[in-house]
Amino acid sequence: MALLERKDGGAAVIEDRFTRVDDDAALPDGPVIVSLSRFLEERDTLLARDAELGVWLDSDESPTPLEADLGSLAVVACNFPAFNDGRGFSYARILRERFGYEGEVRAIGEVMLEQAPFMVRSGFDTFELQDVSGVAEFKAVVEEVRTVYQPTGDGRATALQRRLGR
Repeated sequence: MALLERKDGGAAVIEDRFTRVDDDAALPDGPVIVSLSRFLEERDTLLARDAELGVWLDSDESPTPLEADLGSLAVVACNFPAFNDGRGFSYARILRERFGYEGEVRAIGEVMLEQAPFMVRSGFDTFELQDVSGVAEFKAVVEEVRTVYQPTGDGRATALQRRLGR
């Protein structure tokens, strides 16, 4: 599994410093990503650890329970269980635009390069891909969509705003 980080309009493969830990597994030393349910059950213990912490959200889990603790989380991973489940897009926008989360928002699961432009606009900055061959294509795919119609927190002017000169 390759972890792509969006950088300077393109992307680079980076080392994943986090270990994703199952709910019934012991916590290893170092940075970990745990499920939302484990985080909620073991919140105080997890936040007291001397290591970076991340939480993954399944597609039916809103980021709202994390709002008060986002300043302590290094990464929030949104799981895409299938290519046609877009709830992760909404969760990324909620994290960035409503909660002002500045940490890493990671797309995990069924992440498709074709969805990268929309994931970037939603606030994702890292992407787990099955195949690293997509690294070279990432920049081209992200830049392929030049005209946007919906406003997001990325600051790009929509087609209407451009038409009206705003």
